[in-house]
Amino acid sequence: MTSPTLSRTLALLLLATSPLTAQTGRSVSSSPVVADGAPADGPFLFAYFKGNGEDGMHLAHSDDGFTWHALRHDSAFFKPTVGKEKLTRDPSIVRGPDGTYHMVWTAGWNEHGFGYAHSKDLVTWEGETYVPVMANEPAALNTWAPELLYDAPTARFMIYWATTIPGRFPETDVGGGGGKYNHRIYYVTTSDFKTFSPTRLLYEHGFSVIDADIVRDGSRYVMFLKDETEKPTAQKNIRLAFADRAEGPWSAPSAPITGDYWAEGPTVLRIGGKWVVYFDRYREHRYGALASADLKQWTDVSASLALPDGIRHGTAFAAPAADVRRLVERFGQ
Repeated sequence: MTSPTLSRTLALLLLATSPLTAQTGRSVSSSPVVADGAPADGPFLFAYFKGNGEDGMHLAHSDDGFTWHALRHDSAFFKPTVGKEKLTRDPSIVRGPDGTYHMVWTAGWNEHGFGYAHSKDLVTWEGETYVPVMANEPAALNTWAPELLYDAPTARFMIYWATTIPGRFPETDVGGGGGKYNHRIYYVTTSDFKTFSPTRLLYEHGFSVIDADIVRDGSRYVMFLKDETEKPTAQKNIRLAFADRAEGPWSAPSAPITGDYWAEGPTVLRIGGKWVVYFDRYREHRYGALASADLKQWTDVSASLALPDGIRHGTAFAAPAADVRRLVERFGQ
């Protein structure tokens, strides 16, 4: 593993000076990129799971977004009680305007809902509940990888996830993952995590899609997504889509930004003026990362990445320095 000092130096050099010649993607938009607020310079947190998600939600911290250190000796900060399998896969955490952290997660492989809890300090989690967002679709096979977005223009939270409803999109029924799944992205909105809007379709462009992650880029929204197409030609790559509103309509996908390997679970930070997307190269049991100044041309910066062993995909997010400092003082190694 690269030393923290060297890793940080390499990362900053790559982000500051790279000519972005090692391109893995193509042009996806001619619009100028305007930062949504000041780019973050750290500290950052990464919520993730290990194994099958049996033991709960883990946290790691980083000053630069490249060298990540597990907290609490890489033991879990939260273990759920909801869902048939009581798993904590794909944890997604967002900090609301009042400073409360909200978390959603995949509660099991074959659920009609996801888990939810909230916390003021990322240590004590309260209000754990099961949100049955697909209860109105009894044939639905799953509710996978829920993600949270606080949408400031509407002062609401959006939660979106992937679900397969057999027969709903028959033209791609044979093209999804494992020959069984044919996912689309659905969503709800809420202002209080007690009442939710009706479940609606968010992303449908004629292919099986999972693992969406939405970020704001000035006045527009960017969705990082996984093309889950398996047949006739496997894709298993990360692409981008764009919209003027979080609820869409969303554009058709860009060309893949990842390379000739299978990738999933994208999560995105904006570090010092560059976008950095982390993703799980799950067949190889390791993580990758790409950086871009304009969301058009991407440089592979995986060589500068150091993560806890066994990390599975979750969410990287900026947090107030005081919150991270308290965690490191109490649970750092």
